[in-house]
Amino acid sequence: MKSHEIDYTLYGDDMQFVEIELDPGETVIAEAGAMMYMDYPVQMESIFGDGSEQSSSGGFMGKLMGAGKRMITGESLFMTAFTNEGAGKRNVSFAAPYAGKIVPLDLSEHGGKIICQKDAFLCCAKGISIGIEFQKKIGVGFFGGEGFIMQKLEGDGKAFIHASGTIIERELRDGEKLKVDTGCLVALEKAVGYDIEMVKGIKSAFFGGEGLFFATVTGPGKVWLQSLPFSRLADRIYKNAPSHGGSSKGEGSVLGVLGNLLDGN
Repeated sequence: MKSHEIDYTLYGDDMQFVEIELDPGETVIAEAGAMMYMDYPVQMESIFGDGSEQSSSGGFMGKLMGAGKRMITGESLFMTAFTNEGAGKRNVSFAAPYAGKIVPLDLSEHGGKIICQKDAFLCCAKGISIGIEFQKKIGVGFFGGEGFIMQKLEGDGKAFIHASGTIIERELRDGEKLKVDTGCLVALEKAVGYDIEMVKGIKSAFFGGEGLFFATVTGPGKVWLQSLPFSRLADRIYKNAPSHGGSSKGEGSVLGVLGNLLDGN
């Protein structure tokens, strides 16, 4: 294996965190700010790139290019490496930034590559390459919900992604198609085809409440879907915030109506 071989335990249900067990000398790479707690003497270090052979082979400029690509996806310029510098096994834990699920993936079981939402990555074993995946079809780029760019995780070790709501894993047969809300597609194997399809019918498109486009994924391979995209949740919270016309007086109740009248709404 080129990647470090790490063990892990998932804790929690809707507000999960993952505890990684490191043997002496082992390293896990994570997004900046994801660490929850770590044992002594685990040491943390901010790094350019992802610490993989692919990132290191290009020297400083290669690392700088890798960091720049991550900035395109909206991620931090730096990543953080956590290394067990002690004599025995030590633990370090990482928490998801919002309610949802953490999905453990052994890349060696998925063809060595997973394509995922640009903000889905949480942490991985050192040796996994974390890059960007350009969508070649212009329709996918403009209307796919994730733009032209998604993240790609390549290697033979364990990686952890997170998404909001409930996560379902679907395995598609060769040629089997699935229509998905563009915001609900979390990740897919490299063999899965991904395209955009416009909603048929003027009434369905404008009054169906599902947007103008679906993501169409075609097997063979596995896809991971989320029931509640964080952007949808954030939009609903924003629209219902008191400072933006929403009410906190008991939605749908008589008390809520009276509260609005007393407030002058």
